[in-house]
Amino acid sequence: MKTRFTSLVHVKKNIMQKSERVLQETNTNLQKAKKALEDSLAFLQEISLPSHGKIAEFMAGRALLDAQRAVIQHNQAWLQYAKNEVEQAKEALKKNMIEYEKYKYLEYEEIQKALKKIKIKEAKDLDEIALMTYTNKSEEAS
Repeated sequence: MKTRFTSLVHVKKNIMQKSERVLQETNTNLQKAKKALEDSLAFLQEISLPSHGKIAEFMAGRALLDAQRAVIQHNQAWLQYAKNEVEQAKEALKKNMIEYEKYKYLEYEEIQKALKKIKIKEAKDLDEIALMTYTNKSEEAS
């Protein structure tokens, strides 16, 4: 049964579904950020500095360590950003779900009112038919 809220319910449902997709995407992005941070930390553990040899080799190893630390800092910032995105997506989804449920409830109430009116009308029609039948039987009996 269509009501004045039906189209709004469909729109709110689409918005809610879009918010769910955004949340899934941000969760995927968060997992990628975690994996990148874990990989960069593991790579840092694998780097070994030479204990003897030329100073150039030592400096190259040192530069590699510094570069890897920069990558780790970048991945930590990315992870924090991804966490913030997930929180924002969760809040947006929560808000959109509340809006959807509100309009769904309003639509349900509107349907219930319409059904109540229909039942009242049917009861009146049945009463009228019963009265007409009774009147006809009374007239035939007289």
